[in-house]
Formats: sequence, C-alpha cells, structure tokens
Amino acid sequence: MKIIEEAKVRELVTSKDCVEIMRQTLSDLEKGRYDMPPRMVVTLPNTAVFGFMPAYVGDYFGAKVITAYGPNAGTGYPTHIGYVMLFEGEHCSVAGMVDATAVTELRTGAVSAVATDCLARKNAHILGLVGAGAQARSHMAAIRTVRDIKDVRVYDIREEAARAFAAEVEEKYGVPVTVCGSVREAVCEADIVCTLTPAKEAYLTKDMIKPGAHVNAVGTYTPTTREAAGDLVAASRIYADQVAAMKAESGEYLTPLKEGMITEEHIVGSIGQVVNGDAPGRGSDEEITLFVALGLAVEDIACAKYAFLRAKESVS
Repeated sequence: MKIIEEAKVRELVTSKDCVEIMRQTLSDLEKGRYDMPPRMVVTLPNTAVFGFMPAYVGDYFGAKVITAYGPNAGTGYPTHIGYVMLFEGEHCSVAGMVDATAVTELRTGAVSAVATDCLARKNAHILGLVGAGAQARSHMAAIRTVRDIKDVRVYDIREEAARAFAAEVEEKYGVPVTVCGSVREAVCEADIVCTLTPAKEAYLTKDMIKPGAHVNAVGTYTPTTREAAGDLVAASRIYADQVAAMKAESGEYLTPLKEGMITEEHIVGSIGQVVNGDAPGRGSDEEITLFVALGLAVEDIACAKYAFLRAKESVS
C-alpha cells in the first residue's frame, strides 16, 4: 500500500491536470460510468463535521474520510483534514491512502474552473474572491487555466489573510490584486466571483453582482447554510455539480425553494450535463450564472487515483 502525503500530492497533480480530470469525471458521472451513494456526515459536539464519502470511478473505488473544522482557519491547521482510501478493482485490495487536504483543495478549485469554463463569458478577466484561504489559492490557480485573469479583488474577514494572499499572487502570477474592505467592493465589478467561506447565513445578494457575471458558490455544503441569498439565486441560471446532491444538500437551493422564490425547474442542470451537451450553458452576455458546488466523492476518488497512478509511474 502506498501512502501519498500532502506535499507529494501537490507535486504529482497540477491545477491544470486537475481541471481536465474533473471535466472528465463530471462527464463520466452523468454518463453512468461512475457512481456514488450519498455521503454520510456527522456533526461533532465541537461543531466539526466528520464525513465519509465513498465512490466508484471505474477500475478504482474508495472513500474520503475527513473532518471539516472552520475554527482551524488561521491557526496553522487546515480546515479539512483526512485521507482518501483507494482500492483497486481487480482484486479489491487497498491500493493506497492519499492526503485529503491537498485532494480537497485541488479538486474544488478545479471543479469551479470547469464550471467557469462552461459558463463564464469568454472575455471574463476580473476575478472577485470572498475568502483568502487555501481555497482562494486553489481557485486562483485553477481558474487562470481557463480564463485570462488580469485583475483580482479579494476580501477576507481577516485583513492580514487577504494581504498575505495578495502578496503571494502578485509574486507568483504577476497579476495585480486589490485587498477590499467589504464583500461588495470585492465582487461588484468582477466577471467571475468565488465565495469561499464557511458562512452560516447568506451574504451575497443580487444587487452586488453585475449583469453577465458568473458566480461559483463553494464554501457551504449543508441544507441550512448558504452564501448566496435567495434574490441572487432567483435571478440566476443555477447549475449543480450533481442535481440529486443539490436537491438533497444545498442550502443555496433548498432555502429559496422553501420560501417560494424558485421552483425545482430553476435548476438548469449539472456541469457534467453541460460538458456532455445535455444541458444548455450561458444563454446571453447579460444573464448571471450561478454554480453551486457541494463537493462530490467521485471528484476526490478520481483525483486520488490520478495521484496514485502518477506516483506508481515515478518509481517504475
């Protein structure tokens, strides 16, 4: 059994690699080539979420076992900690364990990049980020592989985190970054918006988003939490990573549905369906598109499989 730790995962899987892995994974999920049951989630007394996320991706299968603990932000500990346990399909033996922190970061930014490539205007150049942690870095790295990002605006409740992110991005990519004093300032002129916070209540409203923008709502993943307010959801063309998961788990969808602001028909489809040509993408340069990311086990297993196979190649 091979154990692949965080640094090695990042060495083996580039953001550009992961975008194409996720594009294929979402396509294959919709074609029925991959499968997964609903994830099992337990909320612990300290508010941490403990998750077990199994999936089958062709010749490999496995599960991500992970904790998500928001108070770790800024402490030196990741907010997501765990491993992906990977099995090979021929004999159903354990093939390896892959660090889940790196896998989660890489695949989440990559899935948003696939959604952005499918839905954002081709001339989208301004990126607005709410949250300046690990997912801001992952999204910056991935989205710049599908759009020519020339300007970044970032807001974080911890200004020092936003300033550290800005300095890092400017040095690494040579792209100017503005540290903003509010969510509105960070997103109001953005062509692409990514919300990356563990919010309990919605804070992104329709009046903050300009016509023609694309929004990736990424930070929340339970029926009772959301980042995008109902007025923004109602005004947008809404897309899922998987429609069944959205209907079961997404506060972005379930809350405005319960309030009567939208109906089930408001969901246009999944990103995999758009990739496969089975659902329409953006219809005009003026409409707002909204991708609600919950995170899928197939994404984790596919990313871990790629890292595992690359590691095998490097020693053969």
